Amino acid sequence: MRRLIALAALLALTAPAEARTPDRVQARDAAVSPITLGETYRFRSAVMDEERVLNVYLPDGYAKGTQRYPVLYLIDGGIDQDFIHVVGSSQLGSTWARSQAAIVVGIATKDRRNELTGCTADKALLAKYPTAGHSQRFRDFIRDEVKPWVAGRYRTDGNDGVIGESLAGLFIAETWLKQPDLFRNYAAISPSLWWDNAALTVTSKVGPRQAGRRFFLATAEEGAESGAIADRFVAELNPARDWCFAPHPEFTHATIYHAVVPAALQFLFPTTVAQDAQYGFTLGCSKKS
Repeated sequence: MRRLIALAALLALTAPAEARTPDRVQARDAAVSPITLGETYRFRSAVMDEERVLNVYLPDGYAKGTQRYPVLYLIDGGIDQDFIHVVGSSQLGSTWARSQAAIVVGIATKDRRNELTGCTADKALLAKYPTAGHSQRFRDFIRDEVKPWVAGRYRTDGNDGVIGESLAGLFIAETWLKQPDLFRNYAAISPSLWWDNAALTVTSKVGPRQAGRRFFLATAEEGAESGAIADRFVAELNPARDWCFAPHPEFTHATIYHAVVPAALQFLFPTTVAQDAQYGFTLGCSKKS
């Protein structure tokens, strides 16, 4: 009798999971539906002369009403780039009324050195990155193709902003200085200001063209040289209005982006809701105007 009991226990332990746990069979056979985050569009760009990809997220209430929304343009907005985590921050920010609900348009990049860096005569850089230096063409692509497409397809309210990190942050800082009317609000996270011997700190000046174009700059701890470059850049911001410099020495280039996106979105698309101080919804600006 004891042997039969032991044998039954052994068979129960070695039986397939489906036989031992009927609930798992039910889970396996349950209806499955995909989690839909947004839509992906592929189209032929005349400016870039190749196929390009846009990823679009619509706020929760978009399909149920007629409300118009601001647009957040995300550089490096591919699914395998920064689209998913920035969409998550945007959705959470609107849930807490920390930032406005926004349409997120992720502009996927391909050759980031080509698309996000300005012209350079530095032979060493060109030897290392031979395709670099075509940020103006990428701006033309956004101005002439991406923004008109978004305005014609979605309920936008006329307000927009752009966000990006590293080389995308460099592109955003350069755009704010050289073509500020492309967007209304700018957020550059840990921008690669070292590019072309830190040319943006000496060749581009802030002036009347930046009026009404809000700028958020967040930097990480990246060494003394990078810190000095950032300080020189910040010194150029003084004539501007409505800007925020948020240094974060507690983060590195690899850790800053996800951590500061909520504050950047709060700056780009602020709400009129009076927030309780216990929530800690601060921008972290050490300097602002």
